[in-house]
Amino acid sequence: MRILQQAALVALMVPVGAKAQSPLATKISASPDGEVRVAFAAREGLCGDGETFIRDRTRDNSVMMRNWSGNDRSWRNRACEEGPVRVALAVRGGQVRSAKVFVGGNWPERASASNLGLVGTGAALVAFIELARKGGSSSDDILFPLTLADSIVVWPAFLSLARDKSAPRSTRKQAVFWVSQAAGEKTAEGLSELASDEDEDREVREQAVFALSQLPEEKGVPVLIRVATSNRDREIRKKAMFWLGQSDDPRALALFEDILTKPRH
Repeated sequence: MRILQQAALVALMVPVGAKAQSPLATKISASPDGEVRVAFAAREGLCGDGETFIRDRTRDNSVMMRNWSGNDRSWRNRACEEGPVRVALAVRGGQVRSAKVFVGGNWPERASASNLGLVGTGAALVAFIELARKGGSSSDDILFPLTLADSIVVWPAFLSLARDKSAPRSTRKQAVFWVSQAAGEKTAEGLSELASDEDEDREVREQAVFALSQLPEEKGVPVLIRVATSNRDREIRKKAMFWLGQSDDPRALALFEDILTKPRH
């Protein structure tokens, strides 16, 4: 129940096209050009060395982020510390240009950096979504650290951002990608609506179809079949058919058989 309440709250806090006027976003935008540092609590199971990698202990200790050369094995001997998530934002002219993300460790000494300290994850969510909506050369970078945050449900805000036609295309496509990683029934329906919106940008719609293909088959395949058979855009139908062809789902094969054996009129 708590998670559902959080999801509803986020949806209200970050509606499509809204200008949230987040106090944290205002502080970040008003900071002098350079590095702005923000930290918040990491979700359970995440750890890192604060420099070269982030691991997820809940998923077989998989590495979520790496920053080392292919031949460097020294990272394996580094301690893996739990949280917080530390985000170094490159800000210029009030816009976020890029973001570097770390878990664990400490900030290096840098007199020119603006350190905003430890903030709440809910405040970080609203602020980062607002900053991503404003744009910047790599503003979509700031969506990734939100997926590491503790005690918040991020996909409603990401879906809202994906639907916001005023946001940069690259940011919206990145939001679609992260929505696909949330993998749930509501996520699939939201992506289906995005793919079916004829007023939507074609690249964003195609990204939504791809995102559907990344969902678990029990969630994504039925929606892909619906898109492939009923979407009014021929190119979107072709994309859905392509991704169905990459699955091993018998429902996809049955669809192909039906199409191939159906008499042409």
